[in-house]
Amino acid sequence: MMMERQSCITAASSGDHARLLSIWESAVRATHDFLADEDFAYYQSRMMDYFGQVDLYVCNDERAEAVGFMGVSGDMLEMLFVDAAHRGSGIGKRLLNHAVTKLGVCRVDVNEQNSQAVGFYERMGFKVTGRSSHDNEGMPYPILHLQL
Repeated sequence: MMMERQSCITAASSGDHARLLSIWESAVRATHDFLADEDFAYYQSRMMDYFGQVDLYVCNDERAEAVGFMGVSGDMLEMLFVDAAHRGSGIGKRLLNHAVTKLGVCRVDVNEQNSQAVGFYERMGFKVTGRSSHDNEGMPYPILHLQL
């Protein structure tokens, strides 16, 4: 009998933060080409603080290597990133399904300029319910508010 290829999603620990930062860097470089270099550096410098503000979950591959992660706060998906080398392999969908079915997530904000992410969330059933001209840091990157 063939086993379905599956990733393990578990709560992350502070010991995972360095790897999660590496995943974040890889994912953002692959999907956020609209970010100015100095803004990338700013967000990068804030990630450890952001990690402390959410419940983090990591998705490991069959070799127990972290390949994606998400941060959740209440019913809000605050972040979801997949290592660029693993994009398109279903990791993001697994993480989001876990967030919705196990954690009660029904809302997410996404950079309007990240059309790949907008399309992903829309394919997963989210609908745009609003828009902000700036992100939570006050930066001029429009945010779409989506809800299931």
